[in-house]
Amino acid sequence: MAAFRPFSSLLVGGNTRQLLAKRGAAHFNFQPSDAPKEYGDVRQKMNLCQAVNNAMDIAMDTDPSAVLFGEDVAFGGVFRCSIGLKDKYGADRVFNTPLCEQGIAGFGIGLAVAGSTAIAEIQFGDYIFPAYDQLVNEAAKYRYRSGGLFECGKLTVRATWGAVGHGALYHSQCPEANFTHTPGVKVVIPRGPTQAKGLLLSCIRDDNPTIFFEPKILYRLAAEEVPVGDFMIPLSKAETVRKGKDVTIVSWGTQVHVCLEAAQLAQEKLGVSAEVIDLQTIQPWDEDHVVESVKRTGRLIVSHEAPKTSGFGAEIAATIQDRCFLHLESPVNRSCGWDTPFPHVYEPFYLPTVWRVFDSIKKTVKY
Repeated sequence: MAAFRPFSSLLVGGNTRQLLAKRGAAHFNFQPSDAPKEYGDVRQKMNLCQAVNNAMDIAMDTDPSAVLFGEDVAFGGVFRCSIGLKDKYGADRVFNTPLCEQGIAGFGIGLAVAGSTAIAEIQFGDYIFPAYDQLVNEAAKYRYRSGGLFECGKLTVRATWGAVGHGALYHSQCPEANFTHTPGVKVVIPRGPTQAKGLLLSCIRDDNPTIFFEPKILYRLAAEEVPVGDFMIPLSKAETVRKGKDVTIVSWGTQVHVCLEAAQLAQEKLGVSAEVIDLQTIQPWDEDHVVESVKRTGRLIVSHEAPKTSGFGAEIAATIQDRCFLHLESPVNRSCGWDTPFPHVYEPFYLPTVWRVFDSIKKTVKY
């Protein structure tokens, strides 16, 4: 009789066995970015949590109307992103709310309509759905339905996002695509501390309601030299984080680091030069930046943690097919999460890991 083999070994082999053995560990290596000099020469090592805290500190220091509120933010929040801010700015500007996401969003809308800068925290992005009606039917439409007489553009909603290694179906979701279907609200996801600080400051100061998703696995895992001054990274501008000539890979948030590792592997194993683009702003996204890259490489892979069906990768694929059809050398490939609830024990099977993205590169180039 054949020797017994574990279920995991029957699926993907040794790479997945290693992941399962380290379940709860990160499925990627964080790759820090060098901030442009125009952001400031004086830098300090910060993780993503500290960068978010620093951005809110600067926003509240430069704008007396800025108010931070949400579940547990007064003592620093469950992830400690707001630690020290109540002591510095007082209980009337940093305060806890009831455990009611719909109420947090509704209060934020009212605060912004009244003229304040509202920074609302939804403790876990998975629980943003009770606030969905307020965000897509009220915040996103407020200016339009009043003919420009009223608006709540000074509303920023912060929420955690993405896999954390042990979060399962209620603490690992990526809900960005749910909001991109509604005109009037911007959606932003950073890949590291520098981007978190610069993009969050842009969101807080933007004249449109924004949703800022923070990859929670990066809160303490990601650390880099962040400019200490006040700087903003423009919204709706993608960034090429690795140049290449054979295939374009588009991603955002944590998955950018997975794609960077896969691109390096493709260079070493296949001699394939992959260009990696961090979208940064998901809605409205930087179409021209991606189109220019695909016209050069002739191939596109979109990778995100969210399920494949109706994920934002589908919108990117459709746009590229429309604008780059005669330049494409192979079909647009999507390397995404599966169409299942986010699992716990089998998280390594669900996530689009380095090896899955590498396999997409191989198939796309050899098509």
